[in-house]
Amino acid sequence: MSNEISPHLLIIVAIILISQSIFLFTNARKHGHNYWLWGIVGLIQAPMPTLVYLIFVRKIWRKKGRL
Repeated sequence: MSNEISPHLLIIVAIILISQSIFLFTNARKHGHNYWLWGIVGLIQAPMPTLVYLIFVRKIWRKKGRL
């Protein structure tokens, strides 16, 4: 049994991480957050940085009328 990782799987993971990082970087920059931090954190793992950003930083569950 081989423990090597397929090159196709590496390419898919790289695409997911880079696209997540670009999304976090551009969205954080647009909304005035620390965009370099979120861009770098987006390269580390998926999908937890995006979930943390959307839930705790952007507070997407908050109703529009509430502060």
